[in-house]
Amino acid sequence: MDATGPPRSDYTEHAVSFTSAGSRIGGVLYQPSGQRRHPCVVFAHGFSGTMDWILPDFAAAFAASGLAVLIFDYRHFGASEGEPRQLVDTSLQLADIRAALDYVRGRHDIDGARIALWGTSLGGSHVIDIAAADPRIAAVVANVPALDMYWGLRGRFRPATHRPGVVRTVVATLRLTAAAVLDELRGRLGLSPHYLAVYGQLGRSVFSDPALARRFREVESNAPTWRNSVTPRFLLHAPRYRDGTVERIRCPVLVTLARDDATISTPYLTQKLRNVPGVEIRQYPVGHFDVYHDGARDDIARDQRDFLLRHLR
Repeated sequence: MDATGPPRSDYTEHAVSFTSAGSRIGGVLYQPSGQRRHPCVVFAHGFSGTMDWILPDFAAAFAASGLAVLIFDYRHFGASEGEPRQLVDTSLQLADIRAALDYVRGRHDIDGARIALWGTSLGGSHVIDIAAADPRIAAVVANVPALDMYWGLRGRFRPATHRPGVVRTVVATLRLTAAAVLDELRGRLGLSPHYLAVYGQLGRSVFSDPALARRFREVESNAPTWRNSVTPRFLLHAPRYRDGTVERIRCPVLVTLARDDATISTPYLTQKLRNVPGVEIRQYPVGHFDVYHDGARDDIARDQRDFLLRHLR
């Protein structure tokens, strides 16, 4: 991350924990050098992410520039408690983010008046929802956010590597729906989940584009706590942040989008957000998962860092 800030010695990392609804949440606090109370950015991860994947790169870029950063795992994932494992539940994740905010606001070395939210993918949607109801948030960065997991799919980029056709798409959709219903029923009966792969075959996983195989191999190699499974009941309860949510936010908002996003619709998001006061939109010529890697990651992290420094300092 040489393009994004000073060397690593300008900050330290500490394992921390806090409680959310009785469960211990594991996290890491990045603390810049110096004795003053620092502004802080609370991170919210995406769909199946754990804090040893993606987040450290962005956190390091921000911390090296003088911003404290808290990264953590949602309940049921990674270093945090919660059973069953790999449970994706929007309401629980929102509660965990609020608990993270309470934690940093209670620290003597954090300036409670200068706390920002940073979220990516599903987490990008979460931070928008929380900021709409919390006027104390000083700034928001939403990275490729999925504001509406249904209507927001219209107009997605269609990669040449993954165009299964109408029949295969319908069959795959039916299989995913059946898996979600089965998992929902098992959950209501108190039984163990019916898991679905995050990445794998069409109709048997959430993501199936062959071009993503390399990206997910990197995750499995470099993120020890990440697991290639989730509870598909999430598909029946995916968030839909309707008109008026972003408009209620009273702090500056930066939305960073991927032009060739096959997971969420960048044209949909641009149309929804371009006329909202206080929202700045930046678009990059990459795909959804490319925003976390290589030069695109460095460019995006630098732009996000500059935005946060502008509004937190």
